[in-house]
Amino acid sequence: MSFLRVLVAVVLVGLLASCGKPPSKLRAYYGPEVTQIVVHKASRRMHLYHHDQRLRTFRVQLGGNPVGHKHREGDRRTPEGDYIIDRRNPNSAFHLSLGISYPDENDIARAEENGWKPGGDIFIHGRGPHFRRARGDWTDGCIAVSDRQMEDIYAMVRDGTPIRINP
Repeated sequence: MSFLRVLVAVVLVGLLASCGKPPSKLRAYYGPEVTQIVVHKASRRMHLYHHDQRLRTFRVQLGGNPVGHKHREGDRRTPEGDYIIDRRNPNSAFHLSLGISYPDENDIARAEENGWKPGGDIFIHGRGPHFRRARGDWTDGCIAVSDRQMEDIYAMVRDGTPIRINP
């Protein structure tokens, strides 16, 4: 009886050990530093640059109301202008995310002049488990890519990287 228990225990330990960990969504990047991100809203493209050298290009999805600059909370627009990547979220509901420094002082002043809240929490992010089948421009003002692409972007881009979002 004790031999059978030992045998079952060894088999269970072996099965658990063979399961292993799932692959990490956090990747390493050893290439040139990303010195700027440029987004072209009209063509739905985001380019990562090392100075004048384009490193990667990604097709993106934008806010559900993609034409024009974000003016206020709830307008579902993606901001336009010059910002910086100012934070990282490895535990994002959208797989991984990089924060964009919207709103800046000008955005806040423009919103206050009109009696609006400027909104915030604008990110470059993946899809996460709830938006895998989303099509078209579906975010509330963020810039979205696939989860796999977001893993590469997250590895390549550092906090403080400038981002220019063009119309």
